[in-house]
Amino acid sequence: MESDMNKDSIVGKAKEIAGTMQESLGKAIHSEKLASAGQHTQDAGRDQSTTGSATHTAKEEPKK
Repeated sequence: MESDMNKDSIVGKAKEIAGTMQESLGKAIHSEKLASAGQHTQDAGRDQSTTGSATHTAKEEPKK
């Protein structure tokens, strides 16, 4: 069950890394469209990672 809780965090981090590479490539070849797409991929990954972390934290907190 724990791997399910961390799945969003892991996938989100992978998206962030892929987006960084995509953005760097876009800048290197002077493609504003590719660089922008990379930034959007990074943002989506960051959001997914944050969601995964928040879900994991919420499930770990003791119920009162």
